[in-house]
Amino acid sequence: MTTLPSLAINAEEQRAYFCISIAAKEASMTEYADLELGIHRWDAESYAIELRFTQPDSDADVRLARGSTPSLLRIDPAKLRELSIDSAAYGRYLGECLFADAEVRTRFAQARAASQSLGAPLRMRLFIGASAAELHAIRWETLHDDTGVPLLMSEHILFSRYLTSGDWQPVRLRPRGSLRALALIANPSDLGDYHLGAVDVAGELERVRAGLGDIALTTLAESGQATLDNLLAALREANNAEEPYDILYIVAHGALVMGDSWLWLENADGKTARVAGNDLTMRLSELRQRPRLVALAACQTSGKGAETRSADEGALAALGPRLAEAGIPAVIAMQGSVFMDTIATFMPVFFIELSQDGQIDRALALARGAVRDHADYWMPVLFMRLRSGRIWYVPGFGEEGESFEKWPALVRSIQRGQCTPVIGTHMSESFLGSSRDIAQNWADTYNFPMAPHEREDLPQVAQYLSVNQDYQFPHEELIEHLHREMANRYGNEISPEARDGTLDEMFAAVGTLTRERNPSDPFKVLAELPLSIYVTANASNLLTEALRAAGKEPQVELCRWNEEVEMLPSIYDDDPDYQPDEQRPLVYHLFGIFEHPESLVLTEDDYFDFLIGISENKELIPISVRQALADTALLFLGFRLDDWGFRVLFRSLMSQEGRRRRRKYAHVAGQILPEEGRFLEPERARRYLENYFEDSDISIFWGSAADFTRELLEQMSAVAERRGSRRR
Repeated sequence: MTTLPSLAINAEEQRAYFCISIAAKEASMTEYADLELGIHRWDAESYAIELRFTQPDSDADVRLARGSTPSLLRIDPAKLRELSIDSAAYGRYLGECLFADAEVRTRFAQARAASQSLGAPLRMRLFIGASAAELHAIRWETLHDDTGVPLLMSEHILFSRYLTSGDWQPVRLRPRGSLRALALIANPSDLGDYHLGAVDVAGELERVRAGLGDIALTTLAESGQATLDNLLAALREANNAEEPYDILYIVAHGALVMGDSWLWLENADGKTARVAGNDLTMRLSELRQRPRLVALAACQTSGKGAETRSADEGALAALGPRLAEAGIPAVIAMQGSVFMDTIATFMPVFFIELSQDGQIDRALALARGAVRDHADYWMPVLFMRLRSGRIWYVPGFGEEGESFEKWPALVRSIQRGQCTPVIGTHMSESFLGSSRDIAQNWADTYNFPMAPHEREDLPQVAQYLSVNQDYQFPHEELIEHLHREMANRYGNEISPEARDGTLDEMFAAVGTLTRERNPSDPFKVLAELPLSIYVTANASNLLTEALRAAGKEPQVELCRWNEEVEMLPSIYDDDPDYQPDEQRPLVYHLFGIFEHPESLVLTEDDYFDFLIGISENKELIPISVRQALADTALLFLGFRLDDWGFRVLFRSLMSQEGRRRRRKYAHVAGQILPEEGRFLEPERARRYLENYFEDSDISIFWGSAADFTRELLEQMSAVAERRGSRRR
C-alpha cells in the first residue's frame, strides 16, 4: 500500500511558524535583508524546502511556499561521510544538493542580489523542523553556493540555525555597557583516570579575558569551583540581585555516549563529576532569567602545538539545540574536536566584534572569516532563536541612542513644577517580575485553555480565573502571589517583621533597600523632583514611600471607578480644599492599590468597566489632576505599547480636555523596553504613540525606566553646572 507524502509538521512546528508570523508583524524594519530557509521531512528520501525573503524597510515578503509538489532536497549521507575529510568538497556537494531545485536556486539568487543592491547584509536563518532533526548533524557552515564559492565566510551573509523553544518567556535585551559574563572552566584532578589531559586553566582564563574585553567577568575556575551547583547558585544570585549574567562561557571536556551529551565538570573536592547534557539543560530552563548567550568550548588538553585537538567528540554541538529549546536565546558550540589554535583565534575575534554592536550572527561571521584558513573553520555553530540577532540595545531617543534635543525644555518644565509623571505597572517589574511571568504562572497552575500566545496576557488569564473561580479570586491571588515572590527574592535581606508583614510593608522595606543601593532608582529620582502631582497605574506604595523618604507628605487618592472604590476614604473627605504642592504632593492611583484588592483594575471586564466609567463621568478624575494632564509636560514611565494598561490609560487620559494646551510642552514616553520580536523600531513606536497622544509632541526614550532616570539626573546636573558657570 502506498501513502501520500507528508510534510510531517507537528504542533510545535505549527506554533513556531505562528510565532514567526506574529513576530514579523510586530518586529521592526531593520537594516538587514532577511532570508528564512525551512527544511522538513517530506518522505523517506527527501525533504521539503521553504524560503521566505524580506527586504530592509519593508514588511512585504517573498515566499517559496509549501504546496502539493514542493521544492525538494535530497542528500546522500554516505556521500557526506566520504567527503568529511575535505571541508571544501563537502561544502560544494552540500550546495549542489541544496540548490539543485531551480526554484530554490532562483529565489536564493534574487534574495542575495537584492541585499547586495541595497548594501544590506543578508541574514540567513536555517530552520530545521523536528521532523528532520537528523539534519543538525550536517556541517551547514561549510555551505558553498551553486558556483562552488563558500557562502559563509564574511559579514555579507549572517548565518545561524534558527530554533524554536517551548519557552514563551520574552527575551529582554539589556543596555550596552551593563553586560556581565560568567565563565566556568572545569579541570578535574582525576582526568587521567578517563584518559583525558589536564586543562590549561591559566591559558583558558587568558583567552576568556582577552575575548570578553571590558565585559564584566566572574569566573569559576579554581579547583572545586566548577561544579553544577556553583554554576546555578551564581546564576540565581545574579538574578536575585537583578544583575543577571548575559553570557555564560563553559570550557570543559565533553563526550557523546549513546547519543547523549556529557560534560566533565567538577565536584566540591575538585574531582570529576560527569554531568548529563539533559540535566544541565533542565536546570538552566528552571531559572527565572537565563543567559542570553551560552558559549560552549572544549578545553585545552595537555598536548602541545597547533595540532592539539580539544576533547569534545561533538558533545557540545549536540547540546546546542537542547539549550535553545529550553529557552537560551543563542548558543555557540563546536561541532566536533576542534584544533585549539582555531578556538584561540575564533573566540577573541567573536567577542571583540560582539562588543561593537551586539549582533551575535555578525560577530560569528567575522570570527569564522578569521579562521578561514583553518581546516576546521566550520566547527563553530550558532543556534539562535533571536530574529534580530541582537544581544543588547543602546539606551536613548532612537535605535542607536541618539541625543535628545529637547532635554533643556523638559528639565525646565520639571524645575518649574510643570511636569506630571504618569507611572506604569512595569516600574516595579524589577521587584515583582513581569505581568507576563505572572500570567504564564497562572496559566500553567490553573489550566488556562486558550491559545498559547494568550498565556502571557494577564488581563485575559485573570478574566478566565474570575469566571472559572469567582470575581475576587484573581485580585486576591495576585496579592498572595506577589507576597510569596517578594519573600522568596528579598526574605534574607529585609527584617523578619517586614517579611512576615503585609505586602505594603514588604514593599516599603524593599524600596528602602533599593534606594540605598541605586542612586538612580526611578522611584527615588521621581520623588525628589519638585512636582506636586503624580499619576500612577502602579498599585504598589513604592512611590509613596519614596516621597516620604524624600521628606514629603504624600496624599494618596484613588480613581473611583466602581462602587466598591467609591466607599473608600478620600483625602477630599477630610480636606475638601486640598491643593497638591511640592511638599504635600498628590499620588493619584488610576488602577487601584494592593491595600484594597477591590480597587484593582486587573481583568478584561475591569478594564472595560474602567473605560466606561471614565467616559461617562469625567468628574471621576479630580480637577487638579485633569488640569495637570492638560497643562504640564507629561513624563510617561513604565509602560509597554501592547499592554492593556497602556491602551486604556492613554485612551482615557488623552480624551480629557486640554488637547491644545498639551501641545505647548515637550512630552516623553520612557521605558519602551526593547524585547526580541517586539517594537524594536523607535520611529514606528513613536508613530503608534502619536495616535494615542492626539498629535501631541512626544519623544520616545528607548530603554528602561532606570536608563531614563539615570540620563535625567545627568541632564539636570549638566543644566545646574551651566547655570553655575554663568553666575561666575
